[in-house]
Amino acid sequence: MRKTEHELPSKDGIHKLHVVLWEPEGNVRGVLQISHGMIEMIDRYDDFARYLNENGFAVIGNDHLGHGITAGSDADLGYFCRKNMSATVVADLHRVTVYAKKHYKDAPFFLLGHSMGSFMARRYIMTYGSELTGAIIVGTGKQSAFALAAGKIMSALIRFFKGDRHRSELIERCVFDGYQECIENPRTQCDWITRDDAIVDFYCKNKYCNFKFTVNGYRMLFEALTFIQKDKNIRRIPCELPLLFLAGGMDPVGDYGKAVNEVCREYKKKGINDVSMKLYPDDRHEILNELDRKQVYEDVLRWMEKHV
Repeated sequence: MRKTEHELPSKDGIHKLHVVLWEPEGNVRGVLQISHGMIEMIDRYDDFARYLNENGFAVIGNDHLGHGITAGSDADLGYFCRKNMSATVVADLHRVTVYAKKHYKDAPFFLLGHSMGSFMARRYIMTYGSELTGAIIVGTGKQSAFALAAGKIMSALIRFFKGDRHRSELIERCVFDGYQECIENPRTQCDWITRDDAIVDFYCKNKYCNFKFTVNGYRMLFEALTFIQKDKNIRRIPCELPLLFLAGGMDPVGDYGKAVNEVCREYKKKGINDVSMKLYPDDRHEILNELDRKQVYEDVLRWMEKHV
């Protein structure tokens, strides 16, 4: 396999997207693009990408705005752009798609989004779904209209008084409060992401996984969730696009599987023909970094092979 790093201009007109491409030896059976989660970076998917390379799939992904090397500086970590934040992130994802398809013109093309990246992937398929062979939605969730309205009001008020780049402990507590409540004797504040202690320790120490979102970042989250939960936008997903939902049964983001089930049912009701789902009962939020991750890897691979 060959791993290379590239740069693409972001839709925001300011930043350069840090893009990583993992290429297998020999013929390429398909391509998987990854949309990573909140407060992390694309290189955390290296082991997963190498596994897919060994099985003939190329993998590509970028650090989102406000994340990893794309952010450019510590001051920009957790800050996206001045306006149209989630639309800009999705436009960036599509720029990576276009770049990858120039290299692999005839290969089946899949998109995988994890956590915050799953919200971006869900918005992506509402805009560019016809360009994909299938999409894999990992560690996703949903929020009530009341919770989103409250979040928007809170972030707007804090933005008015303290600015869009302020890092609000109040918003952070409101978003993450309760994520550890089902974990007995947690070692760290990040135990909710996985049962793998080594992964948790790396996450806690790495600067690209250990920063606070700005008010702008949370505004982006609330904006994205509002968009993807509207009926008219769900109906824009191509009915023939195969979708696979994967989540941990102990993942608080997906309300321990309940919210993931609800999203799947909703998509099926809207006429999407091929929607499947699998829960891993003991897994926490990052199933691609869980103790049974090799099983998750295999499940993703087999599903893509089925749809090639």
